[in-house]
Amino acid sequence: MTELPELSGKVALITGASRGIGYGVAEALVARGDRVCITGRNEDALKEAVEKLGAERVIGVAGKAHDLDHQTEAVERTMEAFGRLDFLVNNAGTNPVFGPIADLDLGVARKVFETNVISALGFAQKTWHAWQKDNGGAIVNIASVAGLAPSPFIGAYGVSKAAMINLTQQLAHEFAPGVRVNAIAPAVIKTKFAQALYEGREEEAAASYPLGRLGVPSDIGGAAAFLTSEQSDWVTGQTLVVDGGIFLNAGVG
Repeated sequence: MTELPELSGKVALITGASRGIGYGVAEALVARGDRVCITGRNEDALKEAVEKLGAERVIGVAGKAHDLDHQTEAVERTMEAFGRLDFLVNNAGTNPVFGPIADLDLGVARKVFETNVISALGFAQKTWHAWQKDNGGAIVNIASVAGLAPSPFIGAYGVSKAAMINLTQQLAHEFAPGVRVNAIAPAVIKTKFAQALYEGREEEAAASYPLGRLGVPSDIGGAAAFLTSEQSDWVTGQTLVVDGGIFLNAGVG
């Protein structure tokens, strides 16, 4: 980004943001003038993302989302660098298994929940105590349409995202009125994370979407920007489905 917009005065922490959806969210918030801390497991990829977004206003903290020390470090470094933490976007997630849930290794299931749900709660708790409890703000949890209906072969992921949607409602209730908490439920977004769902058959995969294409990270970035803006000041505890209309086909043979 060569030309930076005027500072908004707001600061965001976005997990799992060295690429994909998280990076798309970071782009959207930086583009409106927010300062941002992004996290990710790969330090080199994180450094590259920071440089692309603009190191003047973006910092990166490498680590695994479920690691408590990493959560603490990310929040503390955000506060040290920018002096506040208005927005948290819980995007970090994993889906290491593809197959029937009846045969799912329970150790894998625990890993999925640890990364997709427990880490989101941990970041929310730390952000709340560091800034939002006394100053307000907003949290956006990146869920999935898989959390709204059964999804063949990604059952563990879907169950974890259903838990994240319920976590969103619980946090929205407890953190009100100062902090709004909402979720976004994307369908298939063209990222490395979701590549197995469309690689080599993108045209076929997109054909079932009424809008005629798969999603891209900027689609979710725009939704996250809305849910962390004044335009959504009376919205909390909701799950915004961003799915290209795929749910319109439910029940149609």
